[in-house]
Amino acid sequence: MTSAAMEAPRPQDRVITRPGKRRDWSKWGLALYFAVFLVFLYGPMILMAILSLQGYFGGVTFPFRGPLSSIWWQSLIHTTVAGTPTHATEIHTGAKSSLYLSLAAGAIVSLLAFTLSMAFRRRWRFRSDAAAFYVIMLALMTPGFLLAVGTQLFWSYMGLHASIWHTALGANVIWGIPFGFLVMLAVWNRYDPRVEEAARDLGADQKRTFREVTLPLVWTGIFGCFLFGFTLTWNDYDRSVLFQSRSTDSLPLEIGGITFTGGVRPDLYALGTATTIVSLLVIVLLLVLASVRVPFRGRTQRVEEEFGLAEEITA
Repeated sequence: MTSAAMEAPRPQDRVITRPGKRRDWSKWGLALYFAVFLVFLYGPMILMAILSLQGYFGGVTFPFRGPLSSIWWQSLIHTTVAGTPTHATEIHTGAKSSLYLSLAAGAIVSLLAFTLSMAFRRRWRFRSDAAAFYVIMLALMTPGFLLAVGTQLFWSYMGLHASIWHTALGANVIWGIPFGFLVMLAVWNRYDPRVEEAARDLGADQKRTFREVTLPLVWTGIFGCFLFGFTLTWNDYDRSVLFQSRSTDSLPLEIGGITFTGGVRPDLYALGTATTIVSLLVIVLLLVLASVRVPFRGRTQRVEEEFGLAEEITA
């Protein structure tokens, strides 16, 4: 082998230089947009919670007037704080009415949304299904105040007086059904009907298949429907504003009445923070329930009992 051949460069001896990693500015831009969105979304709630911890001479705007105190939170419980009357009685009455109304609306919305979605499981079997779908979605396109007016006129035509359990409950249920219906459609979209077919092949009847197979797979969606019905009713104002009655006012109506008839004080900030905490607690509770498998099944039978072979036939 000659020296010239040994000095010739080989391909594997070349140093491969890779280009440096370029910074992806689009990700940084999206991250900045997301941070601004979070500040815009949660900034007012955080600011409201901070201002609710002011002292007796605290105002509704900055600067923060100390010292740090819970006097405005106490005004939500006691009728008189530091010799000044509070709105505790009205707030308690409105909170109870809102809680009962929200629980009832959530239960009705979850039931109706679940049963309505069951009719759309077969993926638009009839031409009228599309029209029925848009009829259900009509409540989303109707302003809340007009929905309240229509509900009130309906009950007036039926000869019944407007009240929180007639008109307010009906308007909030109508408003919550489309949200729960969309949640259940998303659940059915990823549902595998072959699981039910397997249960039927193994000898389960229709009721048992529904109880032990269908419900355990879709019950999280039903809880989602309840959550929509509860939170939409808990924070509702424009769909219940026509049903003013001091004995049955919901909490948003009480807040509106306090704001319109008297001076705004930091006790409303404490009340707003408290209602936000209640809504978050309900969401956390439902998430915990969704993460824990609630056993819907009854007592498990043995295979022998399932096929009628539990007892041996002897001569």
